[in-house]
Amino acid sequence: MVRRLTAVLVILLFVSACQSRSAPYEIIYTMEPKKPPAEAAEQRKYTIGVVPKVMEIPYFNVAEDGAMEAAQDLGVNVVYEGPLIADGAQQAKVIQDLIARKVDVIAVSANDPATLLPVLKRARENGIKVITWDADTLPEARELFVNMVDPETLGRHLLDTLAWTMGEKGEFAIMTGAKSASNLNEWIKWIKIQQQQFYPDMKLVEIVATDDDPQKAYEVAQRLLNNYPDITGIIGNSSVGPPAASQAVKEAGRSGKVKVVGLSTPNLMREYLKDGSAQTATLWSPKKLGYLTVVLAKNLLEGQRPVDGDRIENVGNIRVNGDVVIMGEPLDFMAENVDQYDF
Repeated sequence: MVRRLTAVLVILLFVSACQSRSAPYEIIYTMEPKKPPAEAAEQRKYTIGVVPKVMEIPYFNVAEDGAMEAAQDLGVNVVYEGPLIADGAQQAKVIQDLIARKVDVIAVSANDPATLLPVLKRARENGIKVITWDADTLPEARELFVNMVDPETLGRHLLDTLAWTMGEKGEFAIMTGAKSASNLNEWIKWIKIQQQQFYPDMKLVEIVATDDDPQKAYEVAQRLLNNYPDITGIIGNSSVGPPAASQAVKEAGRSGKVKVVGLSTPNLMREYLKDGSAQTATLWSPKKLGYLTVVLAKNLLEGQRPVDGDRIENVGNIRVNGDVVIMGEPLDFMAENVDQYDF
């Protein structure tokens, strides 16, 4: 009996050993060093395409500086490309190229919201996040808009700066950029409202487009001075307008008689503010705007949406209203303070 039980036990142990050899096993120790997850595979850097309205004008050159600084600080790639003229169709071609290059985000300062709608929708269909900065497109084409200032505040303020220098009366004109630019048209709306509400003795004689072309802006300013001999004020609401108007006023010998105000950089306006051919230049920091745009683009890729009151390093506190981010308040540059700024 004992021999029989012993034989059975031997057989069971043999079968168990055979089964254990065929079962899967786990190595719990190895002489090879274990790689941390971050070193096992290099993390792919995000690529953000930033598209200005037009290349090679000072305002967008400074914005590019800010975008590239943010790229270095955040460890992302930035492709800064735009059309050579402020044109919606040309801008759409730039965006098509960015789609083909499979960037992660496209951030565009829109020349023409309607023209860009199809290509921006195509970008989103391809998994690319789309935001706007400086000038918005239609809301359905993007996730958020990075605005410089509140448009009502800015439009009313521009008219105020002109009214104060004109004695709140007289004829004036507006030199805008592209007629299709949504941000410029919004500012013009509030310029008109402010004039109608508070300055009944001022008369808007013409709104004329410069297409953000410095030479065209200069020719437009000369024509305004010739066509309206009684004109006493010009507002430029894109960066090429005020310096062109100031130069035309100066050459016509009408410095101080025709007041010039508007949006431009202190470096472009310094000479004219000091010699009296311009009275006030208003702007924000385009460098900070470029920086903020790249920061918010990267945050979106990481699932972080902006929150009202957020403090952004190198920019400051932002305001958020729905899907619109507002960077800050406008700055005024005059003869007395223009040397404090360099951009």
